[in-house]
Amino acid sequence: MNVDSAEVSRKVKELVGPIVESMGYRLFDVEFKPERGWVLRVIIDKQGGVTIKDCEEVSKRISGLLDVEDIIPFSYMLEISSPGLTRELEKPEHYEFFKGRLVRLVLREPVGGKREVTGYVEDVREGIISLRDREEGEVLHIPFSAIARGRLEPERW
Repeated sequence: MNVDSAEVSRKVKELVGPIVESMGYRLFDVEFKPERGWVLRVIIDKQGGVTIKDCEEVSKRISGLLDVEDIIPFSYMLEISSPGLTRELEKPEHYEFFKGRLVRLVLREPVGGKREVTGYVEDVREGIISLRDREEGEVLHIPFSAIARGRLEPERW
């Protein structure tokens, strides 16, 4: 089946974003991709984390709307989930979403003499992520294009 996954994700994000936010959640991302059949994954978050009940409530609110709007004219599985404790960060908006949180980056090229850095996201602007290095306290300005992999890092108490 020939379908533009990115376009479907964008349309779903526009449609369900305001509903998800009106329910007190933040819309982290929308993914539409073939797995075992097509899966539409709506990823939500809230202060204190997301429960199974939260996912069920969001699913009930948006599934009927998705059916009526008929953005996806064939069968698919709707999945509502949370970003998870060690969620992969793939887009600049993911870093914006987790501003203030601890992340671990593996870089394509060294920045400040480092190929790996763990720190707190301070800002995201014009393709640059400002990260306060957890060990040294300095702020590194890392171009998004220099990041090979990034993920949330659980806080250790």
